[in-house]
Amino acid sequence: MNDVEFEQEVNRCVDYLKQGKVILYPTDTIWGLGCDATNSKAVERLFRIKNRPLGKGLIILVDSIERISDYVVNMPAVARDLIAAAHNPLSIIYSESKGLAKNISADGTVCVRVTTNELCKEIIKKFGRPITSTSANISGDPSPLYYDEISENVKQLVDYEVLLFHDVLTKPKPSTIIRLFEDNTFKVIRS
Repeated sequence: MNDVEFEQEVNRCVDYLKQGKVILYPTDTIWGLGCDATNSKAVERLFRIKNRPLGKGLIILVDSIERISDYVVNMPAVARDLIAAAHNPLSIIYSESKGLAKNISADGTVCVRVTTNELCKEIIKKFGRPITSTSANISGDPSPLYYDEISENVKQLVDYEVLLFHDVLTKPKPSTIIRLFEDNTFKVIRS
């Protein structure tokens, strides 16, 4: 892969996201399904593709710690420290969201991860909005750890599939998820 291919892939993803489409892309954890986290119709379409219950929230990705406050009401001070200290991808559930599609979460909370994946960072930076991140599978099926494990059904349902990193074999795993409370306490949801 060269810089031109990388930039072309970023631009393609951004074009699809701007149209309210759903993309299949590699994240800093596993392959995911993404759409504009501020577009309720795009989020609804993603739920349909996954056959996911509407009450189940989605993780959103941002490109920097500074961007979290654009989408979270009352970000507890300890959040920055937790993100900085994390050795693995960390998704944090905050009490209240703002500026996002209402169907991102049924209870008003929001789960946010600052991505460390360069492709994701560039897509989000160029797009100017957060994107959703949910495993690239139909709800109830095992989460695919590698590109080759993604079902053909999912590949056919998305609008665009990132053409890079299909042969990358790392040891992917879903992010750690914690619920952060406004008094700076937290609870581990998934480790």
